[in-house]
Amino acid sequence: MVCREALEEALNKYAKLFGLTVKSAVVSTGVINFYPDLLKACEANVCRKYNACWTCPPAIEPMQNQIAKIRSYDSALVFTTISGIEDSFDYEGMMKASGDHYRLTSEMHLQFGKTNPVFGAGGCKICEACAYPEPCRFPEKIFSSVEAAGINVTDLSLSGGLRYNNGENTVTFFSMILFNNIGVSGENTAA
Repeated sequence: MVCREALEEALNKYAKLFGLTVKSAVVSTGVINFYPDLLKACEANVCRKYNACWTCPPAIEPMQNQIAKIRSYDSALVFTTISGIEDSFDYEGMMKASGDHYRLTSEMHLQFGKTNPVFGAGGCKICEACAYPEPCRFPEKIFSSVEAAGINVTDLSLSGGLRYNNGENTVTFFSMILFNNIGVSGENTAA
């Protein structure tokens, strides 16, 4: 069984390796709220990954299955990367920050994902063009997003005492990894 300390140690190691500013908190899965209406944003295809990506609806498990999976663990290590950008129109800076966060989440998934489900920020970024609906070329590397599970990221951040907005000229991304941490919940850590 993977413990909290092992997850935090790996998170801090990868954050340092990639030069990222990371904050994290342990949140009881019992306090995570799920919002079916969030999936309407997916259906509206706001990010252009709906029905086009193996890690997004409708290709992923139904929301009820995801809720059951999440609730089968008692804790989630919620982690965030905070990146500076030039201004609120710095699309290139935002995309770089998104890629950096995805790389960190991918490393956590590769190390722990077989036993501890990982949920990232947004859809898969491995292939330039997803093979969907043909079989995924890298099924061992993919993970779904927090939002595709129906979790409001703002609520999730508040549950862990993490800031959703980290100030002007910053962009913040969230991921989480599930684990069992009997008897401990809602504790904050900062890396």
